[in-house]
Amino acid sequence: MTTATYTKETLPKLFELLTETEKKLADFRFALSGSKTRNVREGRNLRKEIARIKTEIVGRTAKLA
Repeated sequence: MTTATYTKETLPKLFELLTETEKKLADFRFALSGSKTRNVREGRNLRKEIARIKTEIVGRTAKLA
């Protein structure tokens, strides 16, 4: 997803996306430790997605306060 996609989502949906992405990252790290994955770039992309989602959440909560 791109940053523009996150601006269209509702706040509860963003929190849902955040938990899903964090779970994917945890699963990736577990698979990486067991040498079950070959795509090491996926971890970097997941961390970037988490940062994008958190940035959007913080931006919206700052506007509400």
